[in-house]
Amino acid sequence: MVAVSGGPDSACLLDVLCALKGKYNLSLIVAHVNYGLRGKDSQLDEKFVGGLAKKYSLPIEILQSKSRKTSTSHSEEKLRDIRYAFFEKISSKYKADHIAVGHNLNDQAETVMLRILRGSGLKGLSAIKFRNDKIIRPLLNMPRNEILKYLKENKLAYRIDRSNLAAIFTRNKIRNRLFPYLEKNYNPNIQETLYKLSRSVSEDYAFIKNFSREWLKSNQNLPVSRLGKLHPAIKREVLRLAIEKHNPGLREIESAHIDEILKIVKSIKNKRQKIALKGLKIERRNDTLIIEKK
Repeated sequence: MVAVSGGPDSACLLDVLCALKGKYNLSLIVAHVNYGLRGKDSQLDEKFVGGLAKKYSLPIEILQSKSRKTSTSHSEEKLRDIRYAFFEKISSKYKADHIAVGHNLNDQAETVMLRILRGSGLKGLSAIKFRNDKIIRPLLNMPRNEILKYLKENKLAYRIDRSNLAAIFTRNKIRNRLFPYLEKNYNPNIQETLYKLSRSVSEDYAFIKNFSREWLKSNQNLPVSRLGKLHPAIKREVLRLAIEKHNPGLREIESAHIDEILKIVKSIKNKRQKIALKGLKIERRNDTLIIEKK
């Protein structure tokens, strides 16, 4: 299943996958989301993507949002949730093996910068991955200018989302204000630098996560005496993995919450200690740390 907005990235992705269809025996389905947030432009995007599907003789599925609110009333996360819920639905309908999306190197750089500004740790700085379960991002290491070059050389049309030029979302501010300033005054290759940072951090975090997962398998009851002897990086990741069993994706779980749990682990008090956070109950009973839903 190929997510196609009609913009340059998804137009490029669709053309490349169609070119490789015979070589890799691919069956492709186009999926398009029309949020209805940009009036006539949204309808023209939908019509354009429908034309692409017809051009490549592919089936197409379209989600037409009933909302007609302005884009400022929708958070980026909310729109993302709508989009990916639809992709999963269509993927299941067609029994698709993968969901291909058009993120590129510049998107990765924007995501890393966004997470730096929010104070993310290693997991956050790992940012977007080439593959995450069924979702694949074949263009993730391609700069936007290379994608535009490919479209121009192959005379391929695409749509421009003018809302990307407005300073509505934080990501747009990073793309249109912060990066040009940094490129001019500090590092002309800042976006490639941030992309390389994400790849390096991703490898480091993968090691920490795998080590922590293996430790947790052998210490499922979370013995405080053993947990306390771990390296701080491993200790924090073990706690995240233990929490993730009850809170998939670690929604709203921040570094400060892990710090609260670590206070219990470090405490020398003998009595039972417990805290409640984000729908979870964490309790220390003697040498055992118990994490469960409220």
